[in-house]
Amino acid sequence: MPFQRSSGIILHPTSLPGRFGIGDLGKAAYEFVDFLEQSGQKIWQILPLGPTGYEHSPYTMNFSAFAGNPLLISLEQLAKEGLLQADQLEPLSNSETSNRVDFDQVIPYKTQYLKQAFQKFQPDDAFHQFCQEQAYWLDDYVLFMALLEANDGKEWSDWDKAIARREPDALKAQAEALKDEIQYHRFVQFKFFEQWKALRAYTNHKDIQIVGDVSIYVCYNSADVWADPQCFKLDPETLKSTYIAGVPPDYFSATGQLWGNPVYDWDYLERTDFSWWVKRFRATLEYVDIVRIDHFRAFEAYWQVPAGEETAMNGEWVEAPGYVFFETLGDRLGSLPVLAEDLGIITPEVEALRDHFEFPGMRILLFAFGDTAENLYQPHNYVQNCAVYVGTHDNDTAMGWWEQGATDPEKAAIARYLGLPSPDAIQEINWTLLRLAFASVADLAIVQLQDVMGLGHDGRMNDPSTPYGNWRWRYPRSEDITEAMTQRLLEVTQTYRR
Repeated sequence: MPFQRSSGIILHPTSLPGRFGIGDLGKAAYEFVDFLEQSGQKIWQILPLGPTGYEHSPYTMNFSAFAGNPLLISLEQLAKEGLLQADQLEPLSNSETSNRVDFDQVIPYKTQYLKQAFQKFQPDDAFHQFCQEQAYWLDDYVLFMALLEANDGKEWSDWDKAIARREPDALKAQAEALKDEIQYHRFVQFKFFEQWKALRAYTNHKDIQIVGDVSIYVCYNSADVWADPQCFKLDPETLKSTYIAGVPPDYFSATGQLWGNPVYDWDYLERTDFSWWVKRFRATLEYVDIVRIDHFRAFEAYWQVPAGEETAMNGEWVEAPGYVFFETLGDRLGSLPVLAEDLGIITPEVEALRDHFEFPGMRILLFAFGDTAENLYQPHNYVQNCAVYVGTHDNDTAMGWWEQGATDPEKAAIARYLGLPSPDAIQEINWTLLRLAFASVADLAIVQLQDVMGLGHDGRMNDPSTPYGNWRWRYPRSEDITEAMTQRLLEVTQTYRR
């Protein structure tokens, strides 16, 4: 599905500023949308919004593919509703100076306030309607979260056998025993989606679309796998994964990436007309306008590694039913506003699947200048139906890359490409690459906010080569987005008719 020529910004809501140590769906989010409008942007791209677990990755460690992250709930909005007392909301220390989210501080801090708000909450018609409409995923999720807490965070397959295997009588007994905890999690989800729906409506009213991110895999220790184990390749006796997901050695890692997620049983999914996936896409499209499919290539063939391996090197490619899958989605949901993340090891078969459905792929300028003029990431090789990025959340910032990652041949290649005598003639590599992206024929041009701000390596969101310390960057103050920055971005956007 081709898109209109436009541009936008990648920024996850956790990266927004605020008094409470982590971005949320409150005032700063609306101010960021105002910045998008004032700078001429038409796209806000986010990462997955689900509740995160170990190391807080929104891609590999979500407790649900359907639920929202409670940490994103605005406490100030809860106070406006009378569920909290505004004068008792104490700012988290360093929240307006630190550019890192300290999850060890944020989680207990915000959770105590959410539980206080729950004590004052009186269920109303809107709450009951939400619970009824979302019951197809919400009921399993809230019970899972209550059970997860009751079992000290242990994996669901290590719970009492009757609960792990979802025996009806055992589930009924636990639902009664944990009814207060279950109701708390219903409340949290209701408030998250109430606030997100309002923010999305504000964004759309300004003619800005939200690109939401669907990671192809889900976390093993999640409501998704516990509730629908038949959708995944699990051992029928132990209920543990028999294979786990990842990618073979590539640009990011010499030993590949071992993600640890269970892989899908595509034979079962196809026999059920991909019912689970249809529900997942339908739920996602209730809250975003465009779906970026992370690791799109796995719908053509995916890399599975036997459980227990320490790296992803000893895996194998397995074919997936991509054509019938997307045809089924289209039949059920209509036109699919999909953006395909087609990075990494991409074969002609993956390209054919992408092009058959006219899904735009991705081009990354930080990958463009390492070899020859035939490099598909160089702007003269773009097709119109694609999205160009300076870099994504998985890359360093443009400045960080230039200072620490770019090789001398890459720097020289960029200078030649721009018709400059040497790399020394390049000023502000972040704006140089931004202009290249915006000037290109690509329908969509998207940049990280960090590159608009001109931040260095300290602004990096994620480094796929390490599993620790990622997903923490944020800008501390709304004033960090200046009027000069806004006007400069607007000028470039208008110059290249974005």
